[in-house]
Amino acid sequence: MSTLTLDAAEEIVGAALKRAQALGKAVSVAVVDAGGFVISVRRSDGARPLTPDIARAKAYTAAVMQRPGKMLKKWQESQPVFFAQLSQLPGAALPIMATEGSVTIKKDGEIIGGLGIAGGTADEDQQVADDVLESLGYELEFAAWGVAGTAASDAAKTENSENSEKVEQTEQTEQTEKGA
Repeated sequence: MSTLTLDAAEEIVGAALKRAQALGKAVSVAVVDAGGFVISVRRSDGARPLTPDIARAKAYTAAVMQRPGKMLKKWQESQPVFFAQLSQLPGAALPIMATEGSVTIKKDGEIIGGLGIAGGTADEDQQVADDVLESLGYELEFAAWGVAGTAASDAAKTENSENSEKVEQTEQTEQTEKGA
């Protein structure tokens, strides 16, 4: 069983702050363990005062929901009441934030924590998180919700393939109708 050590968390935080600085962004970075408990939080010079709390909530979400925030967005959009209630559960330490910059930390197929970046745009926060975790050898692929054992990219390929087949069938039907 893998665990996320303080040294590993500090390595992630340091790399994220450096990457954000290279983009010209002042951010806060949080790393939590698999249970959502804080290991490390740092706020760079110039980062807005609320960013450490946002980064912690993003990291917490990625860890306890066991999926990156951007994967949770469609679920949240389709069931907003459910997501609102998640943050009200007695055991919920922080709000659930289904957004970019909320990335699950996974190593050797095991979820070991969450990373939260706050202070840039949503895309910048996400880019920093993805770049850092990938450069440090963490996994960025997760099974799609409700599809056991299928990586999200595989599920998207399957969906794209199914959509292509539907388009082809529609085109064939239209051509047949025009010829009739």
